[in-house]
Amino acid sequence: MDSLITAAAQALAAGDPLAALKRVALRDDAPALALRGIAMAQLGDFARAKALLKSAARAFSPREAMARARCVVAEAEIALVSRDLGWPARTLDAARATLEAHGDAVNAAHARNLEARRLLLIGRLDEAERLLAGTDPAPLPPALRVAHALIVAGIAIRRVQTKAARGALAQAQEAAHAAGIPALAAEVESASRVMETTAARVIVRGEERPVMLDEVETLLASGTLVIDACRNVVRDDRSVVGLTTRPVLFALARALAEAWPGDASRNTLLARAFRARHADESHRARLRVEMGRLRAELRGLTDVSATRHGFKLVPRRANEIAVLAPPVEEPHAAVLAFLADGESWSSSALAIALGASPRTVQRALEQLAGEGKVQSFGRGRALRWTTPSVPGFPTTLLLPGPLPGVLG
Repeated sequence: MDSLITAAAQALAAGDPLAALKRVALRDDAPALALRGIAMAQLGDFARAKALLKSAARAFSPREAMARARCVVAEAEIALVSRDLGWPARTLDAARATLEAHGDAVNAAHARNLEARRLLLIGRLDEAERLLAGTDPAPLPPALRVAHALIVAGIAIRRVQTKAARGALAQAQEAAHAAGIPALAAEVESASRVMETTAARVIVRGEERPVMLDEVETLLASGTLVIDACRNVVRDDRSVVGLTTRPVLFALARALAEAWPGDASRNTLLARAFRARHADESHRARLRVEMGRLRAELRGLTDVSATRHGFKLVPRRANEIAVLAPPVEEPHAAVLAFLADGESWSSSALAIALGASPRTVQRALEQLAGEGKVQSFGRGRALRWTTPSVPGFPTTLLLPGPLPGVLG
């Protein structure tokens, strides 16, 4: 490798793409094309970066498998940053295997981090954790240690494990300082703000207050019966009942919890669950049916008793009932939770991350755009969606992933 290529590579590693381009901007050999592609990616021109990396991969000979694999890893990173979640993960896995076989431990670790970041993004926390298991980040360069620590922190945050999250964020901050790359330090600072931002609201006995993530963790471990409106589940410290696919039952459970220790009137329950302004006998009959279903779903956690005016919850183990709600209630809160990361998303990528149909996500984006909460740019397949930061919203508790605590 000649001196200009070496110098350009060192500049990229230090986070200085302009210095790298000064050395290779006029060259079109395979190594120079690859470095130019990475430099353009660091400058934010992803379309040009992808074209250069594809040209570089074609320019390397079939015998230069390691160089081709590095191009694949760089393409995968661009896809992740530009939220192209449909990019073939198997291609990255094959590239990582090639790098490991050729002894390129640093780039193999980078590929592993990219795979784990994608899994974290779509809520597959167990798979991300298994991928990182047994990996010692200590011998890696500081920039890769930052990436590793941020993934560990992200997993802990999604699982509401604040002690582990703070420890990982401290390691990321230390590694970012050692790397001396301002963009990395800014990324760590942004991730750390999650710990100091309102994560939810807690409603107990008619009183509401904002809570941080560590307070949410304390609440979930306290034995309180929690109606979690961030995940649409009912839980205590021993068990969880998911009502994500039963919105009527969850609406009834929440209304009963907000009325506790008193009862919720039938008119209130009909309005909350069925949006019925003028209830008739058919509504009341349906309410009795749904209450029976709710009683069956929650039989291990609480009883649902009929009263003179309505219904009330009678916890079996808990001494307290709390509602855990997002800081701001939004019809399409989960979509806004992803868009609030500051990146531009395609509707297909949002569908993959949310586990929803593309048409459902598209309808949500169109409604949010009509309300001025999101904006789009580009056309066709290049159409991307973004949103300005919303104060106090959204919360990481709205992002997908295994439920914290009892359901690891």
